[in-house]
Amino acid sequence: MKSKNNKIVLNIIAIFLFVIVIVLVGVKYSKQIILLTSSPSKFKDWVLSFGNFGVLVFILFQILQVIVSVIPGEAVQVSGGYIYGTLAGTLYSLTGIMIGSVIVFYLARLLGYNLIKKVVSEKSLEKFYFVINSPKIEALIFLLFLIPGIPKDVLVYIAGLSPIKPINFFIITAIARFPGIFFSSYFGSNLEKKNYGVAITVAVVAIVLFIIGFVYHEKILEKISSLVHKKR
Repeated sequence: MKSKNNKIVLNIIAIFLFVIVIVLVGVKYSKQIILLTSSPSKFKDWVLSFGNFGVLVFILFQILQVIVSVIPGEAVQVSGGYIYGTLAGTLYSLTGIMIGSVIVFYLARLLGYNLIKKVVSEKSLEKFYFVINSPKIEALIFLLFLIPGIPKDVLVYIAGLSPIKPINFFIITAIARFPGIFFSSYFGSNLEKKNYGVAITVAVVAIVLFIIGFVYHEKILEKISSLVHKKR
């Protein structure tokens, strides 16, 4: 029993150290990372320079993007499609995002509110706090992760404080995030193939949806929050 507890503690320490290293790298090189991901062709050259380890590097990049939320997730997802095509790009992006979500979720659950306060702004905490004790948390999480323009990575930290079952959370978020990741990869793939007509159409639709979600997300959240409180 003692050896089992020691193993659990060592695993937690190892994960915690891994995350610290990732965060430090992300914060120190955030400007360079943002510049790199803003150009799919440059990002492609950089990833492919690692040869057979390129896929692993890309997945690690997606993990970093979830933990360090200043890195634009959509840009990395577009690059995934640009480098690997729609299907493989979607798979690799979803893999990295879900691994990053697992790490963030369990860190939030293990370290609690004190961790959240250091990585999530007070404004975001107030905005999303109603999620934590919602009686319909699974449906609520699905809806919020589906809406464009909602800061998904912040929600992962918040969800770690809630009583939601981890496996339910991971399944729900994977399903809810899949459409957005797929269309970002589809856009990147068509951009690389120079199918500019398709790429522009997808980009316009995505931008309109994102702007609607971004501009009205506070009103959407207020409406959802009021509905949740009415049901109590």
